Amino acid sequence: MAITVYFVRHGQTYLNLYNRMQGWSDAPLTPKGEEDAKHAGKALAPVHFDYVLSSDLARTMKTARLLLDNHPGNNPEITPEPAFREEFFGYFEGANGQQFADFLGGAEGYHSFAEMVAGFGPDELKDRIAAADNYHTAEDSKAFWTRIDKGFDHLRSLPDGSTVLVVSHGATIRSIANRYSDQIDPGDSPRNGSIMKMTLDSDQTVVDFYNKLELPQ
Repeated sequence: MAITVYFVRHGQTYLNLYNRMQGWSDAPLTPKGEEDAKHAGKALAPVHFDYVLSSDLARTMKTARLLLDNHPGNNPEITPEPAFREEFFGYFEGANGQQFADFLGGAEGYHSFAEMVAGFGPDELKDRIAAADNYHTAEDSKAFWTRIDKGFDHLRSLPDGSTVLVVSHGATIRSIANRYSDQIDPGDSPRNGSIMKMTLDSDQTVVDFYNKLELPQ
């Protein structure tokens, strides 16, 4: 069995632009975000997709539609897949990203989300965010991976040889990359509209490339 999966991060949103925490909260794509999505569609022009999945949040669904509108293939309908939503930040949804990093990581010398991911590691950071949420709503690493694993079960259930597009989110894609590859810098955040390719077979899950705006030659 082998399934080829292209993960694409959604285009820039206004909350991305304003450096706000954006998990299950949503904001519209900026004009740049719409261009991010269109560019990804053109970059993926050589690839034929048998299936298209997207996180069910508005920013990913809009990205998927714009991507496919700018992709030359006769593509299938978009299937919403909640399993590939962004990490849920609970009480900290919408918080100023700089202030949040100073609050949670400042004592350890981390002053951005990327620095916290690099320093704590993706899963420890999830657990720290969940522990700091007095409403107990933010996802810890166990809850996050229980959800993501359902998405991978969906992918592995598809016919052998399938090629799949999945439109998802920055922290989710970075967490997946770091789980399945020891060659990815945890502090390297996937850019809006960037592409990660993975191969799933019966024995292993491989990250073929990560955070590319064009397909590697």
